[in-house]
Amino acid sequence: MTKISKKTESTSPTFINSNIEEKVKQLMSEMTLDEKIGQTVMYASEMDVTGPVLDANYLEYIKKGEVGAVLNASGVYYVRKIQKLAVENSRLQIPLLFGFDVIHGYKTIFPIPLAESCSWDLDLMEETAQIAATESSAAGLHWTFAPMVDISRDARWGRIAEGAGEDVYLGSLIAKARVRGFQGDLESTNNILACAKHFAGYGAAQAGRDYHTVDMSDIELRNTHLPPFKAALDEGVATFMTAFNELNGVPATGNKYLLDTILRKEWNFKGFVVTDYTSITEMIAHGYAENLKHAGEIAINAGSDMDMQMALIKII
Repeated sequence: MTKISKKTESTSPTFINSNIEEKVKQLMSEMTLDEKIGQTVMYASEMDVTGPVLDANYLEYIKKGEVGAVLNASGVYYVRKIQKLAVENSRLQIPLLFGFDVIHGYKTIFPIPLAESCSWDLDLMEETAQIAATESSAAGLHWTFAPMVDISRDARWGRIAEGAGEDVYLGSLIAKARVRGFQGDLESTNNILACAKHFAGYGAAQAGRDYHTVDMSDIELRNTHLPPFKAALDEGVATFMTAFNELNGVPATGNKYLLDTILRKEWNFKGFVVTDYTSITEMIAHGYAENLKHAGEIAINAGSDMDMQMALIKII
């Protein structure tokens, strides 16, 4: 890797104030640029492969403190093994965040979200999400990439199974129920971070073709596709995930209108935004970014906070 910053002298952090905000400020002041960028990167482990694994050296990056989160790693022993690399080998001992696609159950498997939505039983959907959170948190997970709250009215779209279907009102109620179930108030060890995905318009891909173009008016976007996301935010969802599609010519992962104007400024979202799997890299295929470096710059400047599966680590 080509480095763009110098490493500081290797020292361990010294915290003198128990207040968490002061701890964060002090930690940030001690981090190198490489370490700061590394905290914005999520790597996929080899335990469960759900997409292209682009770099096998992620364990070495963890030891350097240049990874912030890991997906597709679960189970107490496996998670502990990877976590120890971070807290025992990296300079600042910052622990990793572990995320997983807990979509309709972890060990106990429930009907797919689309099927559950047909019941209109919000209490049941909250309960199944809570059971999934309890089981997955016991396996070492902190975060689920759910609920998927995309509205879709084209049954040809392959990911329609993960959402609540076509109805905006029902989809918004279910978004709230699932956030309550997964996340609660986050004070219980049985809760995990929820993630509202995919922001936004993903369910309206032309001809139901996944990752495809989405072309719609602002009225359609705001009346049909954004309300379930706003409902999740109002329920306190901690994270958002960007979408693979482009929206009116701009890929969602690099779309400042979505991520900054609407999410941050209009809705005052205080959590963090993770990209979908390799969606920064895919801005090149969309013809929107010239190369990987350009794609990373677009994503960060638009409002993406964490890169799922490692475009940004290549820029360090």
